[in-house]
Amino acid sequence: MSYRSAQSAQHPSTNLPVGSLPAHQVGCPCCGMSLFIPALTPGESALCPRCHQHLVRVETHPLDTPTAYAIASLIIMTIVYTQLYMSIDLFGMHIELTIPYMVASLAQQDYSLLAEVMFFLTFGSPVLFLLLCLYVYTGLRYQQVLPGMLYATRTLVRLRHWIMVDVFYIATLVSYIKISGMAQIHFGLAFWLMMVLAILLIRTSQGVPEHWIFYQIQRLTGHDPTLQIHNADTINCHYCLFEQPDTQNVCDVCGSYLSRRKPLSLSISMAFLLAAIIFYIPANLLPMMITRSPGTNLASTILDGIEYMWNDGDVLIAVVIFSASMAIPVLKIIFMLVLLYSAAYRPLMSARKLTMLYRITESIGRWSMIDIFVVIILMSAFSTPLAHVTPGAATIYFCAVVILTMISALSFDPRLIWDEVKQHPSHHKSSTKRHSS
Repeated sequence: MSYRSAQSAQHPSTNLPVGSLPAHQVGCPCCGMSLFIPALTPGESALCPRCHQHLVRVETHPLDTPTAYAIASLIIMTIVYTQLYMSIDLFGMHIELTIPYMVASLAQQDYSLLAEVMFFLTFGSPVLFLLLCLYVYTGLRYQQVLPGMLYATRTLVRLRHWIMVDVFYIATLVSYIKISGMAQIHFGLAFWLMMVLAILLIRTSQGVPEHWIFYQIQRLTGHDPTLQIHNADTINCHYCLFEQPDTQNVCDVCGSYLSRRKPLSLSISMAFLLAAIIFYIPANLLPMMITRSPGTNLASTILDGIEYMWNDGDVLIAVVIFSASMAIPVLKIIFMLVLLYSAAYRPLMSARKLTMLYRITESIGRWSMIDIFVVIILMSAFSTPLAHVTPGAATIYFCAVVILTMISALSFDPRLIWDEVKQHPSHHKSSTKRHSS
């Protein structure tokens, strides 16, 4: 995949290969800069020259690649969710675990919320994403505009943030290190294929460029959104990046709500962040996991668990859990506070650094779910009369923290950072000078 920077001079594009994007104007969803993208042929991408945001991507085989990966993912997923994930020999008992069994165990023990979260993040969202992907690409392949095609595209793009098969796989490895000292573990076919599934899902997600898809759908209807000329009376859609007249409330290209900036972005993002901060307090004070055995009833908080694993010699697990449960949530809250303050009042650093901070914040939040998945796996593994693990009250609050911080980051409009920098040019110039020196 080769990369090209957006340009400022326009030139016509003719005789382009099938699946190409003609030259057109787009708006960067990260910094808000209006840019002219040269014609892109299969295998090329375009970057914003100001904030280095990936703007447009055209797959080398734009119709075949996503379809092939989606079909392969569905086949592997069928095996993963029907075959043995792992077996555990503990205290003379043989326990066989499958993914559906773990979800059912949560539901049967009145942890329905955790069961629903695990089901959605590890099965529901991936399956829906893949089915929508196949639906959209089937229409594109046969040159037909299928019912709800725009809505399906918008939905599958949003689902990408909530696919956590890779997070669950890493949580399994952490659980293995913890369980292996007390029991014999044998991994089944589903465990090994889950790693393949995680890679396929990531690749499928990368191979679904919404900007290209929306253009192809509109082309089938006889509408060419690339012909819209940028001027003072047009705005860029934040979701599909195409220029639209500012008199419209709904984008003609993707069907999303049209506005110059996300409405009430700072207020909504701050509201979710404050809720996450409030929930993070009981998440640390209440028990995360309760271990019961004959004569013992131990309730441990997140910090207790980290301290226990560190003292027990499981340094790697302690570091992973500390990073997922303590470092990432705290850093994400701090980063979001910096971003919100910078966008609302005065930039605390250069716009490029703040943009990088936003990208980091948006990408790391999902990994905090490792701790929740570890508790679920341990609960499924230790369900014998001699050893019984149940999730504590903190799991609900911590799960809420992860979800709320993710929504807070997704609600934030990074273009507001660049808007605020324009109002404080002196700060931006001084930051640029320090960076240059």
